[in-house]
Amino acid sequence: MSAYREFSDLSAEPAVRGFIHEPPQSNGDGLVLTHGAGANCQSKLLIALADAFADAGYLVLRCDLPFRQSRPHGPPFPAMAARDREGLRRAVDVLRSRTSGRIFLGGHSYGGRQGSMLAAEQPQLVDGLLLLSYPLHPPRKPTELRTAHFAKLKTPALFVHGGRDPFGSHAEMKAALGLVPAQTMLMEIEGAGHELLGKKTGEELPSRIIQAFQQFFKQI
Repeated sequence: MSAYREFSDLSAEPAVRGFIHEPPQSNGDGLVLTHGAGANCQSKLLIALADAFADAGYLVLRCDLPFRQSRPHGPPFPAMAARDREGLRRAVDVLRSRTSGRIFLGGHSYGGRQGSMLAAEQPQLVDGLLLLSYPLHPPRKPTELRTAHFAKLKTPALFVHGGRDPFGSHAEMKAALGLVPAQTMLMEIEGAGHELLGKKTGEELPSRIIQAFQQFFKQI
């Protein structure tokens, strides 16, 4: 079982704060993992995934976005989204200084959206994306798509999406991924909602995600 400890880097703004998961046997690769709009890096999904990825050999930085560092509750402000992306860029730089292999950027919902926007802005930043419950549109507002940057996304991405996610159906997600010029894979978690991890998905969900992740990025 991997061990993790609190981590902070205050050498520049925004600060990087969260937890480092050290792998028992490193494969040299690293993963930055962050949270959605209503959570923080202590969510059950992020902890379970970070532990599982570390056990699989990845160095994992599970971190809070700048908006969550500023206040413990409440959603992010749209005007501050660029700062959240800068926080992710700094987290990637921190992880890159600690491991020599490939660097991946992952996030749940809002965190994944900001990560994908950052990758579209800086195509060489990371080797791949893990986008958990990408918030394709607000619930019950299917025309308000959050895909403006998809045409510029050249970083390979694994999308993991619940079959009952109100932020986008499987069919809607599949259509949206057709806008992305990079290689993508859509992994549907049957019976899961936006949070992904729950009674219907079972404890094996992290291992299923890692298996799909490793298979997808092995062929790229």
